[in-house]
Amino acid sequence: RILYSMNKDGNTFDKGFRKSAKSVGNVMGNFHPHGDSSIYDAMVRMSQDWKNRATLIEMHGNNGSMDGDPPAAMRYTEARLSEIAGYLLHDIDKDTVPFAWNFDDTEKEPTVLPAAFPNLLVNGATGISAGYATDIPPHNLAEVID
Repeated sequence: RILYSMNKDGNTFDKGFRKSAKSVGNVMGNFHPHGDSSIYDAMVRMSQDWKNRATLIEMHGNNGSMDGDPPAAMRYTEARLSEIAGYLLHDIDKDTVPFAWNFDDTEKEPTVLPAAFPNLLVNGATGISAGYATDIPPHNLAEVID
């Protein structure tokens, strides 16, 4: 939802940075009405190069540190999609994926992204939910494509 909302608003790598609070507000108002902290935390994580092999968001300002220092508040940081994030959203406006109504039936949002590159393999995943756990390590993009 974050990537789709930023792309829809034209907050892409080839344009200037925008306040993170604006992107968070757009996501919360249109797609995820459950509080701003979870949205901003996800944005920050997607910008941290020590947590992702390919960062999906570029961020100006303090986005935390490897030592566990917290990021600055969203009003102090600016963000935009990274160039590689554009490949996750490539041709989304050409009916390539199914869309569903958002929480209040005012807008449609994609159920999946077209993903012209294998984000799950490149960035990996770690998590636990309802008794299931996963730990997919990150992989080198060139090796995955070969």
